[in-house]
Amino acid sequence: MMSLPSELPPRQDIGVTGWMRKNLFSSWYNIVLTLVAAYLVITSAGPLLNWVIFEATFTGESAADCNGEGACWLFVGQRLNFFIYGFYPDALQWRVDIMFGLLAVAFVPQFVERFPRRKWFGVFGLTGLPLIGYILIPGGWFGLEEVQSSRWGGLMLTLILAYVGILAALPIGIVLALGRRSDMPIIRGMCVVFIEVWRAVPLITVLFMASVMLPLFLPDGVNFEKLMRALIGITLWQSAYMAEVVRGGLQAIPKGQYEAASALGLGYWRKTGLVVLPQALTLVIPGIVNTFISLFKDTTLVLIIGLFDILGAVQSTITDPAWRNVTTEGYVFVAFCFWIFCFGMSRYSQNLERKLDTGHKT
Repeated sequence: MMSLPSELPPRQDIGVTGWMRKNLFSSWYNIVLTLVAAYLVITSAGPLLNWVIFEATFTGESAADCNGEGACWLFVGQRLNFFIYGFYPDALQWRVDIMFGLLAVAFVPQFVERFPRRKWFGVFGLTGLPLIGYILIPGGWFGLEEVQSSRWGGLMLTLILAYVGILAALPIGIVLALGRRSDMPIIRGMCVVFIEVWRAVPLITVLFMASVMLPLFLPDGVNFEKLMRALIGITLWQSAYMAEVVRGGLQAIPKGQYEAASALGLGYWRKTGLVVLPQALTLVIPGIVNTFISLFKDTTLVLIIGLFDILGAVQSTITDPAWRNVTTEGYVFVAFCFWIFCFGMSRYSQNLERKLDTGHKT
């Protein structure tokens, strides 16, 4: 059989030129939108760069050193310790630094496709890292000085709330989703009531109830720290949303998968754990990560119960009369911190989707 000679596509359809023709100049309205967007970027880039970099103040001793024309990043630099650690004692901040380092060791390799043994780093992040943090951060173990949770704050507290909430909400949500699809009426009814009740209540109300009302119902002598009550409320509230995400994945699995697993003689738990659940979780990775990102941003609501996360730390500082007109700089710093972590979770989910893509869908 004779093979036809292969020909390269036209030069204007490949490379940067081809991408621009396809995405920016494919139609008259795309051309208009591209030109308008380019004009806005060009006209705003100069003033923005001047404020952020060229006319900004990075060094100095006090607010008087800020020139007033550009951003006063001196404010962020001088209060950075409080923004990260809150009221955690300076002499013990090495314990928090160790946890930051271990967090990076556990999850940065997940973004490198060919990093050796990166799966085991991820396993450490889900198992060993919480245990080490439970020992190091509060102290009171192995001769470590105890630090009350009322002194925790800043970025450290934000990461603790988000990490514990994510780590606990996912398995609870999976159990609730399986229970809601159970054939046992009592189990199904309990899961439905739990999910619908918690989803119908705003998180701010959950935090207020956990902080103010929950101690009223506890027996005498039984009490939880404010942080523990907030963690319990966030976890239960988020697990209800996670359950619905997972349930959507379970409903998307074709009936034939269940029948094939049953034909192989697999019981309920083996069928669910080996056949159904892995496929369901793969299908809803975007929804799961979206829920994680939402939880990470919702941690700022703990300010209403007196916990100073990174946003609360910045808000409490910009009211200082010694620093005037630094509100924008403070909120930009908070936004940048949240963007780093949320963008990282988003990129990791996209990499995970590509890795788990079996190629049977387009």
